[in-house]
Amino acid sequence: MIPDLSKLDTATKLLFSIELQPLQGERFQPTGFPSLGAATYESNHGANLLVESAQSMANRLETVCWDDSADQPRAELAGLSYVRVERQGKYLTSSMTEAHRINSPYLLEGTDRTFFNQIKGELSVFESGPIDRKILAKVLLKYDVGTLLHGVFLAKKELAGGRLRIARALSAFIEAQGVRQAISGGVKNDHVNPSGSTKEGFGNVPFSREEFTAEKITLFVNLDLAQIRGYGLGKDIVHLLVLLALFKVRTLLDGDLRLRTACNLEVKDATIVATKPTGFALPSAADLAEGLAAAVKKTKDQMSITTVIFNDELKKAKDADDSKDETSEAADEDEAQP
Repeated sequence: MIPDLSKLDTATKLLFSIELQPLQGERFQPTGFPSLGAATYESNHGANLLVESAQSMANRLETVCWDDSADQPRAELAGLSYVRVERQGKYLTSSMTEAHRINSPYLLEGTDRTFFNQIKGELSVFESGPIDRKILAKVLLKYDVGTLLHGVFLAKKELAGGRLRIARALSAFIEAQGVRQAISGGVKNDHVNPSGSTKEGFGNVPFSREEFTAEKITLFVNLDLAQIRGYGLGKDIVHLLVLLALFKVRTLLDGDLRLRTACNLEVKDATIVATKPTGFALPSAADLAEGLAAAVKKTKDQMSITTVIFNDELKKAKDADDSKDETSEAADEDEAQP
């Protein structure tokens, strides 16, 4: 059954607070940052912890849309726009799986400049003057619908001087409240030579392990409906984007929430209802897939699936030739000096 989204017609945001719990036991491993470790902080509720960041959750919400076994989007998402990258006739990556989406170097820095020149031509209207959000959104919709939910920053100066960006309309993060450290450890045993050089990988190596317990773990989801309507792409595209966002959230929750080796979570309550607007229940994956199929059918003429050829070996050879040419030119100039 196609979901009824009429409760969202006048809402500016759709918010969920979804309680999670460890799949087994009470301990879990949060995300860690270089030179920082776990992101703990104090609030009115005591010691809290960032379990998963917004940027990491954006990547996870994209990943659940991809079928690794088939190297293409899930069957439920057939017809949605994205850019596929191939090397020597085989799948390499895509705008759905790249961290920077269509700003990925695998899309814009290859020797095949077809896609780059095409998107540059369509965005050339922004070389001077203000950015027309509607035109930008229309181009992004054509090549990668996911950018209208997860945001994008086209940082290359050749593209309107690096001024083209869209903020995230769909964001999510996981926090834990009332956390306590659970310190443990272990040792990598070398039964052949326990006193061997650890620098070379031999010997016994003790290590510590930092995990946490929490009174409450919550996944927060924020869908900015006002931003989506602000693209000016019409009701059918708004409907498509909202369905796609809900499908991503539902698929993530129904799937394997194993964020790391020691961070395997599950939804505590099967019924998921929004905190704003109150009373809106997250539809089932089957209903969302049915709604998406109907929405794609209405809007497919505004989207395309683009294939880009990336060959880094050819690029390296070209860079080497360019460097050789520059050296030769420099030598010629030296010879021409009196």
